[in-house]
Amino acid sequence: MSHPAHFLAFGFGSGLSPYAPGTAGTLVAFPLYFLLAHLVSQTALIIILLLAFVAGVWFCDKTGKALGVSDHGGIVWDEIIAFMLVLLFVPQTLFWFGAAFGLFRLFDIWKPFPIRYFDNTIKNGFGVMFDDLLAAIYVLAATQGLLALL
Repeated sequence: MSHPAHFLAFGFGSGLSPYAPGTAGTLVAFPLYFLLAHLVSQTALIIILLLAFVAGVWFCDKTGKALGVSDHGGIVWDEIIAFMLVLLFVPQTLFWFGAAFGLFRLFDIWKPFPIRYFDNTIKNGFGVMFDDLLAAIYVLAATQGLLALL
């Protein structure tokens, strides 16, 4: 936490959780999303998330290099940004927020193809951010599929 990039990469400290730091980081997305969704338009929020993704590539890379592990478990900025994107596009109800959370954690941990491939292949800040973006895309596809069935 000696550098602001590390503070952000560790999700404001949530990645330091001794139990399930990825889940703790994902939970941080909820208050950030609700705050920003209340303050800015959907278009502005998309731009903010895009900028946060790009910035995350840099500070996740910097933190990974400082730790000697490119995708250290405590680096959770990727979960925060990817899950905020999910929250933006799922139905705005408690049920869908919960379903999306469960699906995101499932895909982030399980890493179905091609997520695992990119997670194992790209060992830098972009790789850290990209595999969670893919997990978010899986969640959005799954929720759209579930919505079509209901």
